[in-house]
Amino acid sequence: DACRELTVFFFTHDQSLTVYEYKQFGKNRTIVLPFIKKNIYSHQCGRRKGKQYQLGDFYIGATLTFLSCDHPSLPESIKENVLLRLRITNIDQTALDSLKSASAEHEEDIVSQEAKDRLFLRVIQDELKEQLCKRGVRILTGLGKYFQHLDKEGKGFLEKADFQQALKAFHIEVSEKNFESSWLILIGTGHDKDKVDYGEFKRAIIGEMNEYRKSFVRKVFMKLDFNKTGIVSMTDIRKCYCAKKHPRVISGHSTEEEIKSSFLETLKDACSKSDEVSYGEFEDYYEGLSIGIADDEDFANILRTPWGI
Repeated sequence: DACRELTVFFFTHDQSLTVYEYKQFGKNRTIVLPFIKKNIYSHQCGRRKGKQYQLGDFYIGATLTFLSCDHPSLPESIKENVLLRLRITNIDQTALDSLKSASAEHEEDIVSQEAKDRLFLRVIQDELKEQLCKRGVRILTGLGKYFQHLDKEGKGFLEKADFQQALKAFHIEVSEKNFESSWLILIGTGHDKDKVDYGEFKRAIIGEMNEYRKSFVRKVFMKLDFNKTGIVSMTDIRKCYCAKKHPRVISGHSTEEEIKSSFLETLKDACSKSDEVSYGEFEDYYEGLSIGIADDEDFANILRTPWGI
């Protein structure tokens, strides 16, 4: 589901929106499937909870939230979660700029508070970057498995004590004051007042890749997952991963097989099953790798070269 490509249309004349999924069959046949019916919708969590979507809510990296129960036609795998979250990865900037110049929205107080929240969390992320730089992959992948283990109900939400326990287990040092402040932000922007989505917690404390980097991770996974099951076998990953142009192979310090085996071993540590990897686990691996790479193009090349994209 994370790799689904959806198209959102927002209509400024009545503030309504609709979401479609375009599916290609063969070379010339495309079917358009309604994903979210045209209507006026509101934020389902965050500081704007209950406020209907406006033009300012649409930008690359923004998340749109909907109540899954309001949309019976959604796939069963999506309806398992209370909230459907859609991340905006691309936008028609020309149309947006044109509409913005003719629009007057006044939500300065909320926008200002959201900016303060982001700034505060960015400070924590920057402080942790040094701690995570050399062990980002193992921490990100380890945290993913650890959270799943703590989440006995399997709903993706954990309590405050669970997150404190996880940070301690992985030696991630966040001061009590910063933890409490970030917890208040997450509770204030969440759907549940006692629990927080652990994906949101991880992104708030550690940060996340920008959409440019994520686009390469998705591209690789979609190439591997040609049956669109959301799962790729380790056998297929071994077949497709090419270490021929790895710097250590070129310099003669390692063989192709050594680099490939090292990569597979680290990736396996991220997975709940040793013989397959899900999209979330695959993204966690590269999320951890991304922390130590400052330049977007350097990161993109790390994916382009071994995977041939």
